[in-house]
Amino acid sequence: MDGMARAITLHQPRRLEIGEGAAGRLGEWARDHRRIFVLATEHTKGFLANLGLSGEITLFADIPPEPDTAALERALEAARKVRPDLVVGLGGGSVLDVAKLVAVLWDGDQTFADVVGPGRVRGRNSALAQVPTTAGTGSEAGIRALVTDPATLSKLAVESSHMIADIAVLDPVLTYTVPPAVTAATGIDALAHCVEAFTSLRAHDMIDGFARMGIGLVGKYLRRAVENGHDTEARAGMMLASYYGGICLGPVNTAAGHALAYPLGTRLKLPHGLANAIIFPHVLAFNTPATPAKTAEITTLLGLKAAPGAQDVLAVARRFCESLGVEMRLSRHGAQPDDLPQWAAEAHAIRRLMDNNPCPMTVEDVLGLYRAAYA
Repeated sequence: MDGMARAITLHQPRRLEIGEGAAGRLGEWARDHRRIFVLATEHTKGFLANLGLSGEITLFADIPPEPDTAALERALEAARKVRPDLVVGLGGGSVLDVAKLVAVLWDGDQTFADVVGPGRVRGRNSALAQVPTTAGTGSEAGIRALVTDPATLSKLAVESSHMIADIAVLDPVLTYTVPPAVTAATGIDALAHCVEAFTSLRAHDMIDGFARMGIGLVGKYLRRAVENGHDTEARAGMMLASYYGGICLGPVNTAAGHALAYPLGTRLKLPHGLANAIIFPHVLAFNTPATPAKTAEITTLLGLKAAPGAQDVLAVARRFCESLGVEMRLSRHGAQPDDLPQWAAEAHAIRRLMDNNPCPMTVEDVLGLYRAAYA
């Protein structure tokens, strides 16, 4: 699975500010931008004061947890009234994704439908700053954005180098108030990004390096961040793990784990991090026969002791997630047994991810994993 010879392109933000209090440095960087459009949620809009911005600032705090095309259009309508020269995403992955799309669509004649897929965005006239307030998606590092189609409840992905941030700010202080359960789930999401890229059929030796660093940081810091939200070192470590996971998404992307998680978000309305956390141990174990050496490396980096074999990997990984306070049973989140076949068909159809998986999955395989996660 070594991919050293495979050609890849790696995009990263043009500038990265990281560390305690880093959010305050955004204002200095942005001082020449007059009209600033900040996207946030009701939970993250209070961090606007941390950014030190000046000029004409318009705050749009109407981004839902799983934004659909209607939510994007509302944000675009508001941005067109402002005509910003700087767009700022201030929040979790959903906010950062919408900020990318607003930055490339507000002032052009392309619609969202025009740009779905890879390489269809023509350009961007606004600067883009990304300020995550959670440690999970790594969206600040990448060139993809996902929005839900309300008609089909499927995720529509846009990929473009024009959506890379001019500056990303990783300030652990902004994650202090994230509750323990959300810290755990989003942290496992960051882990899943690294693991799925690391074990992917498209794995690349360079990206493997970022994945290893991200997995190791999760093993070292996630429990500390869950147990003490004001542990600045742990919060910073998890923000960096999330960023490394975002880098992994660029040239490699995720695989079956995220494909299985998406219906749990769109159908069951689970937060993205929680959906990935529930699925993570099952897909890791399923792929173990195809990636035994890398699976052993993953468990070692996490500080877990797992014997060779899928069943022990499943048990150890699931205990790891449960020990962080994650409720791992789909039955406890409102799922019904009759729902699972439809979700399995939907997940199996996400070929842009499923085709990266080291072990081929049938629809019945996917259904089996959902059933295992149900009980």
